Amino acid sequence: MPVVIGHSLGVLLAATPPRGMFRVLLRLTRRHPWLYTKAIVTGKSLCTIGAPALAREAFFSAEMPEERVTQYAARLQEESRRATYDTLFLDLPRPQHVTTPLLVLGPEHDAIFSPKEIRATARAYGTEAEIFPHMAHDMMLEAGWAAVAERIIDWLGTRGV
Repeated sequence: MPVVIGHSLGVLLAATPPRGMFRVLLRLTRRHPWLYTKAIVTGKSLCTIGAPALAREAFFSAEMPEERVTQYAARLQEESRRATYDTLFLDLPRPQHVTTPLLVLGPEHDAIFSPKEIRATARAYGTEAEIFPHMAHDMMLEAGWAAVAERIIDWLGTRGV
């Protein structure tokens, strides 16, 4: 049985809401109007997250050491322009077509998708979200990543995987 674990633009960890990214983009644009307007006009997202301070705000908790934020920020790349446009309005998720069981996990302090949006994603797929405290969007890099991995392993185990 194949198992797909996605992040951000996938399903499971801090996943894109079924309604798409339009409301999310509006919220982010209010936070940094010039940067997000520039990203929308140019189609280049790195200006919104490439600096360590912006990367911390978007992806990491306050507990993440500064040197790691700087290291991770230096490795960030442009988002796919096509994927970005798709998640805004072109090719929204269709949860009604998904019949496989899903585990939806999200962080308490996600600056991209709020816990409310994460819970709405889970409801759309017929399940309940599990929110991990003291974590931000990049859950797999946060100090508590092992708890997230253990939850995934436990969930898979209950399904014989």
